Amino acid sequence: MLPQKQGEETMMSNLNETTIERGEEREEENVGGGSHSSLKSILWHGGSAYDAWFSCASNQVAQVLLTLPYSFSQLGMLSGIIFQVFYGIMGSWTAYLISILYIEYRTRKEKESVSFKNHVIQWFEVLEGLLGPYWKAIGLAFNCTFLLFGSVIQLIACASNIYLINDHLDKRTWTYIFGACCATTVFVPSFHNYRIWSFLGLGMTTYTAWYMTIAAIAHGQVENVTHTGPKKLVLYFTGATNILYTFGGHAVTVEIMHAMWKPQKFKYIYLYATLYVFTLTLPSAVAVYWAFGDKLLDHSNAFSLLPRSGWRDAGVILMLIHQVIGMHDTKSICLRALARLPVVIPIWFLAIIFPFFGPINSAVGALLVSFTVYVIPACAHMLTYKSASARQNAAEKLPFFIPNWTAMYVVNAFVVVWVLVVGFGFGGWASMTNFIKQVDTFGLFAKCYQCPPKVPASNNTMLHH
Repeated sequence: MLPQKQGEETMMSNLNETTIERGEEREEENVGGGSHSSLKSILWHGGSAYDAWFSCASNQVAQVLLTLPYSFSQLGMLSGIIFQVFYGIMGSWTAYLISILYIEYRTRKEKESVSFKNHVIQWFEVLEGLLGPYWKAIGLAFNCTFLLFGSVIQLIACASNIYLINDHLDKRTWTYIFGACCATTVFVPSFHNYRIWSFLGLGMTTYTAWYMTIAAIAHGQVENVTHTGPKKLVLYFTGATNILYTFGGHAVTVEIMHAMWKPQKFKYIYLYATLYVFTLTLPSAVAVYWAFGDKLLDHSNAFSLLPRSGWRDAGVILMLIHQVIGMHDTKSICLRALARLPVVIPIWFLAIIFPFFGPINSAVGALLVSFTVYVIPACAHMLTYKSASARQNAAEKLPFFIPNWTAMYVVNAFVVVWVLVVGFGFGGWASMTNFIKQVDTFGLFAKCYQCPPKVPASNNTMLHH
């Protein structure tokens, strides 16, 4: 047990040194800039456990919040609640595994006197450092593809939402407009500079979730409402996979953890964030499904069924703002914006080809999220500690609720098997079947997906008379 103890002491010593260095940097900034720097530090620079919690919670749900009632109509009320809790816990578990692998990688590198003071550790680096270049390639491929299609979904959602405020332009035209806006936006490169945006982002999703809950209850059930779900296996597994996608938002866990002044505190932060997210996702999905029932099967965006009001428009606008990440101080903004164009243009193009908000979430969940944030972390953890010496010298002890390494392997194996069979297997079949159905029904480059038919102007005039 002596090597393990020495490893833990080395890790703590190195992490504490990093913490002191970061603290000294913040003090120098405050001394040099006075009250202005202090205010900037409070609003902008963040690396505490609270900042990490805000980042995790605000990144976990955004536009997907609007599709959860749609998933409930596919699953039924009971299954919808069970899958939310189940995948929320499973997502928290794999985020925990990622944090353990990060600490293991960083501890090993710092024993080799490697400094990360001016370098942000990425997930694919952790995989390469622990398991070799092939795992780096696999992790990088899945992560990049997931982030690409995640951006596509956000762009589709923006067009779907703004259409509810201004339907003079169709959703495809709004996609053109928002795609052009994305081409001029530069994302924040470090989660140290994300404090104010995390706080505001979580406030926006909290408002939207509780608006949906209250508005649905105040509206009451529609006439002759029915709750027949689950009706078909295809719809059932499509809905389940959308929820898997919902709680698989920890593709940036390593970056958030690396931005912390004391990253060893991260281990349970994602779970705490998920518990808060449950207070947003469960009441809103239950209330909207209770009010509108099977009508949601043809309305993947819950906003489209809620009565138009200033409160709803505020929720739409907040969801749009949530997608905008502030710009970072740099002298090369134009160069970095130009470098992003090869990424933005495919996102723009894919969002115009496949504007199926809701069905595309499930497809991405089954084919990409299954591996990116569930299978790969669980497999990587098992392989990293497959030898007795690796387990003996592990940088982190087993969690208090896992009695031994055998139990740890059983839990990880269950995650891998479940996600491969239910998430990727049945979920992939169902989500792609549903996706193809959308293509057959609406076609590629659909001008206005799930838009209600417009009443001709002459009919409106007759109605007024």
